[in-house]
Amino acid sequence: MPDFDAIVVGGGLVGAAVAYGLARRGKKAVVLDEGDIAHRASRGNFGLVWVQSKGFGVPEYQRWTRRSSEDWVAFSAELQQETGIYSGHERPGGVTICLTEAEFAKRSERMAQLHLEAGNTGFDYEMLDHAALKKRILAIGPTVTGASFTPYDGHANPLTTLRALHAALLKRGSVYVPHARVEHINAAPNQFSITRNGVTYAAPRLVLGAGLGNNPLGKLVGLNVPVHPSRGQIIVTERVQPVLPMPTLMIRQTVEGTLMIGESREDAGFDDTTSPEILHTLADRAVKTFPFLRDTRIVRTWAALRVMAPDGLPIYEQSREYPGAFVCTCHSGVTLAAAHALHYAGYVIDGALPPELARFSTRRFDVQAAA
Repeated sequence: MPDFDAIVVGGGLVGAAVAYGLARRGKKAVVLDEGDIAHRASRGNFGLVWVQSKGFGVPEYQRWTRRSSEDWVAFSAELQQETGIYSGHERPGGVTICLTEAEFAKRSERMAQLHLEAGNTGFDYEMLDHAALKKRILAIGPTVTGASFTPYDGHANPLTTLRALHAALLKRGSVYVPHARVEHINAAPNQFSITRNGVTYAAPRLVLGAGLGNNPLGKLVGLNVPVHPSRGQIIVTERVQPVLPMPTLMIRQTVEGTLMIGESREDAGFDDTTSPEILHTLADRAVKTFPFLRDTRIVRTWAALRVMAPDGLPIYEQSREYPGAFVCTCHSGVTLAAAHALHYAGYVIDGALPPELARFSTRRFDVQAAA
């Protein structure tokens, strides 16, 4: 029976980030991963490391997201130094583009709200009219009204980031086990074991980082994890010359030169197929934003399933029934990867989550149910 310091269920960006965080602290983790047959959001992610749309009415989420965005610079450099793999991370700031005066007015209100709720921590932003935005992004169309800008935003390549995390955790002595769907957990306080393909893995810590799989898995260790899928669709164009100096909420240019167009949200259950109607809507807005896209070829499209809690916030909890069992789940696996690796993994080792993460406890669902 191989013994480890922790078992991590899920090898996507969330699970891999926590596992790497454990490994960089000298702990040996085993990652049990269902593999690419899973509804893996990591391989369908848009790739934003985004702050300006997170935390309306929940300043704790704003602070946690901002902390991760700031940590991403060192996080990316560390991964590249360890593995030679570049995450594609850049942090030039970002904009949310508005096509109408109504959108611009609503965006102004939301940004003012974020600034107010940030309190003493501060929240720098600018509302850019058409002329001011055109100085930053020359390619915008004539009907674009303006945009909100913050210096905290950026983007990364989810695929190379995931590859780097796997390479780094293996380099530090942890173990990755593919094709290892988990359906049963032997649980006792600070004592967990899982058997897969005739091999039993045991550890005093268990981390559920399996995305949508955390719902049934959580029940095995006394955790309520009511996540559900939210489908998003993405369009990818051919490579073009550098034209976007910074990412936008719905369109970004990768380091390879392709343009990604996205940000749809659909309640489609576990159906991860694309639909012409949504793709048309995405393409139409994209062309209004950047008219040059009308003559740019589309090379592929895909859909993937976000991991969403009922209120859209992350879920972080340690089981009260089985101490040592943690859940870590969110719909922002790229944005929060740095926080999960550099901070959350340390909380798992310590055996306690800090007060600043209390807002993300599963207890909030008990309150909602009672109400």
